[in-house]
Amino acid sequence: MNLTTQWLGLTLNNPFVPSASPLSRSLDAAKQLEDAGAGAIVMYSLFEEAVAAEEEGMTRFLHHQETGHAEADGFLPAQPDFPGELDRYLEQVAALKASLDIPVVASLNGVTASGWMTHAQEIADAGADALELNAYYVAGDIWEEGHYVEQRYLTLLKELREKVSLPINMKLSPFFSSVGNMVKKLEACGVSGVTLFNRFYQPDIDIDGMRLKHALTPTVSTDALIAMRWAAMLHGRVDCSLSATGGIHTGEDAVKLLLAGSDVVHLCHALLQHGPYHLRKVIADVTAWMEQQGFEDVADFRGRMSQVSVLDPSQYERLNYIRVLDSYSGRDSVWR
Repeated sequence: MNLTTQWLGLTLNNPFVPSASPLSRSLDAAKQLEDAGAGAIVMYSLFEEAVAAEEEGMTRFLHHQETGHAEADGFLPAQPDFPGELDRYLEQVAALKASLDIPVVASLNGVTASGWMTHAQEIADAGADALELNAYYVAGDIWEEGHYVEQRYLTLLKELREKVSLPINMKLSPFFSSVGNMVKKLEACGVSGVTLFNRFYQPDIDIDGMRLKHALTPTVSTDALIAMRWAAMLHGRVDCSLSATGGIHTGEDAVKLLLAGSDVVHLCHALLQHGPYHLRKVIADVTAWMEQQGFEDVADFRGRMSQVSVLDPSQYERLNYIRVLDSYSGRDSVWR
């Protein structure tokens, strides 16, 4: 089977790309993902807050300690003696590139177009093949209008585009008023691809302790349906690459997203739960399905179930809502 895929202008052996997770912090785990068949790997995220906090702390420590004690200036250590989060990230980019034969995509996570983005070129210089921009932004201000939220994403992309010539993939939220229009705006600003969709982890409430608690909740296969729907609606209508994430656990999940029109599918929770070699099973199940259906090339069926390809395109819009409700039948004992 020919699984060769184009994504962000890169040629991948297949469309299965582990998304940002702790697995990429380990060279051994990353190598296992490659051995299991990963077409590329997205690194864990470098957070704006971590970079900004370290730089602020380093400034206080190195540049203000001599205040009132000028003679102390000669005893202060040099900044390179204190490797920070950015230094460790750059080292890991270089280490992954030296150890792996597949493309390595670095991930930047932040919400402001500020000084932290100047480090993008350093990441590119370390060898990253592409950059993923993850704008995990929750509009908590009730007076912030929707177009300002959109502009925040566009400004971030423009700022990053000015810093690097690498392909840029943007991880999007599903909460825009018009996802399709937002993608077209991002295309106009130079995006190479978009990922559908960023998963916003929700806080929970501990009712006994009367406090907020934070936990990583597992995804399930049905979580991927929103990405499947929008991949199907965007395929053939936008020029940038499309990738899907969130809820892809099995070969069947992956096939659905590829049929909808995704160029690549990202796996995360399934790999954390079952280990890197779970990817091998997912790929085997997809190739078995291809053989059963008579497909020899992934391009033969990608987008076969997109909105521009199905007989009734309205099934991806309001008609789906109506038919789902009409198809429901309750138990005989329930009064209707």
